[in-house]
Amino acid sequence: MDTITHGIAGALIGKALFRGQDLVTKGPVTRQRIVTWALMLGAIFPDADVFRDMISKDPMLILTWHRSITHSLLCLPIWALALAALTRWFAQKRKWETPSFGALAGIYTIGILSHIFLDLVTSFGTIIWSPLQWSRPAWDVIFIIDLTFTAILLVPQLVAWVNAKREKATRRMLLMCAFFVPAPFVVSILLQNVGAPVSAPTILVATAILAALFLIPTRGAWSAGISYTAWNRAGLLAACAYLAAASYAHHTAVRRVQQFAAFEHFEVSALGALPLPPSVWHWDGLIRTPRGVYEFRTDLAEKPALQRSSGNANPTALDAIEYKFYPDARDNRFIEQARQLPEVQKVLWFSRFPVVRFHQEGPIAVVEISDLRFPQVRRDRPASFTYRVRFDASGNVVSQGWLKG
Repeated sequence: MDTITHGIAGALIGKALFRGQDLVTKGPVTRQRIVTWALMLGAIFPDADVFRDMISKDPMLILTWHRSITHSLLCLPIWALALAALTRWFAQKRKWETPSFGALAGIYTIGILSHIFLDLVTSFGTIIWSPLQWSRPAWDVIFIIDLTFTAILLVPQLVAWVNAKREKATRRMLLMCAFFVPAPFVVSILLQNVGAPVSAPTILVATAILAALFLIPTRGAWSAGISYTAWNRAGLLAACAYLAAASYAHHTAVRRVQQFAAFEHFEVSALGALPLPPSVWHWDGLIRTPRGVYEFRTDLAEKPALQRSSGNANPTALDAIEYKFYPDARDNRFIEQARQLPEVQKVLWFSRFPVVRFHQEGPIAVVEISDLRFPQVRRDRPASFTYRVRFDASGNVVSQGWLKG
């Protein structure tokens, strides 16, 4: 999950569950405002590990370090206590009233937990048991950047802010509408550029929903009885409902991929259904076999390509099944030598659906390893997490590293 969404989620939890106050309204720094800041900072903190990536020259840290110690459930108490102590010290310097040390530690714990959980529901993997165990569990429920989920977390907080002061509600509503009503059109253009087009009806529905959320509460007296906390709690419930719906969609998608694998009689060594933007309807089914990786994309809004016919235990094809096959290159001395390199071993440890390719560039032998969890989204750029090793004719490494666009 992107860091901005983590921060938005932390702020929403603070406002919904701990009566945190808004961060942007003018006024003194109160105890309840510090609660919101602490939840938001706690939710952002685990991504502080990127600073080591920025100052290090080790290109493997994105695999071996990112989402490890700072994302660890075992190390979480250390970070929560340290952040609580730092907050108390800073607040005392500024003469701000704060929650107790124990309360702050608990608040930071919840913020960090929200970050770990929202990283787990993506496909990248999170090393939650480091430093004792270095596996990377990933639940594959939502895409790493899910703008729908981000909007569900953010918009209720802004609606609560718009309606917090009735005398300012109209001006605030117009400001929010000016920013958010065009947002679906802008997002659709961005998604089009990365190969995830959004239909025109979807854009119109999203625009109408955003306009209604900001406009309707300011026009009716009924909204005056809805408290600031209630708006935020509604947003938190909506976010939980979205995650529940995505989890059910993921379960359905996995079933379809399993049926496809059974229909084709694949020798499966790994199988998964990964979310594809722009919605929870689209899933990328990946099946690892000894010969390579099969990709079976499915849209849950359409009828399944496979189903069991009445009284028959075997799946029957209803439509032509469209899939892609990415074969591994035949083993040769260059591929075997590449596999012995420490960097390549880390790449293979990280990759859940690796594909090995081999080709010659004159006298240079090229070995490439790609993880199909991260498909190519633009033809002019290589797929993310593609590692290339180049050998001369004698088997010496000429160069190695990540392919960059």
